[in-house]
Amino acid sequence: MRIHNYVNWQTSYCSRGTPGNLEQVEIDTAHFKGNFPESCELHALFSDHDIDWQTQRDDELSWTSILPQTKLGPHRQHFFQLENVEGKTFTHARLTIYPDGGIKRVRLIGQRSSVSTASTEAAVTIADAQVAAISATATVLQTTPTQQTTIPVLPLTPEAFAPFGQVIQAYGDHNAAPKGTKITAANAGTASKFHKLSLLASSYPSGARATTGISVFRCQPLTGVGVDGTVELTTLERHPFTNQAFIPMGQGSGEGLSETADRYLVVAAKNGEDNRPDLKTARAFVATTAQGVVYDTCIWRK
Repeated sequence: MRIHNYVNWQTSYCSRGTPGNLEQVEIDTAHFKGNFPESCELHALFSDHDIDWQTQRDDELSWTSILPQTKLGPHRQHFFQLENVEGKTFTHARLTIYPDGGIKRVRLIGQRSSVSTASTEAAVTIADAQVAAISATATVLQTTPTQQTTIPVLPLTPEAFAPFGQVIQAYGDHNAAPKGTKITAANAGTASKFHKLSLLASSYPSGARATTGISVFRCQPLTGVGVDGTVELTTLERHPFTNQAFIPMGQGSGEGLSETADRYLVVAAKNGEDNRPDLKTARAFVATTAQGVVYDTCIWRK
């Protein structure tokens, strides 16, 4: 690995032993609580020969952006679905961090290519077993009989969910909270308050007589999960005038549930030009019941 030092960024290069078809990346900032990078981006390329990084110029290589500049948080594993990778094989990756800081690990996840040329054919999976277990393999979203997209399910983090809204959660280690989060003592020092993790938004037209309210959903467990770990999602919905929060509730006496789940599925997509879900932006996450989510206005959700 080679690291370039620039005024406002640092770049490192790595090569894979075998050409691969990439799907996801894990970027781990564990233990970096104050000096983690503010953001990063990732590029990849295919080369059928070894590259001498001491003499090779970047502008002579054909790099593909597979993760646009994305914010990072302190002291956590980030999982991101990669872009511009479908049907492509890569041998080298380039990580750029802004402006600088510490990263414990970068792990690319995907499938090993069965050939040594730029083929789209994929073979044995090389996804880490631990990642596969928490990712629940994949989610399938289908809008028409001929259009089908497979979406990997990744652990929910504020940074990965940022294009769609906010994650509502507390942090036992205050240094692990997203940068800029205001945290103060409350209730005579017996509690910590994480201020304004999300704000209410409403754009109803005047005269709509709309009101803000709190509702409770009692949901059934997810069914129809295939033997390969996939589930078909046939519908998405959105709220065109407000954001929308979902915060899980635990078990309790009375009308509470005696058995509750410890995680739930979150699916989100941006609105397309035709006011339908833009499936290219669709992402799926597995959230723990210690996390709530707030979908921004016009974000499609399941």
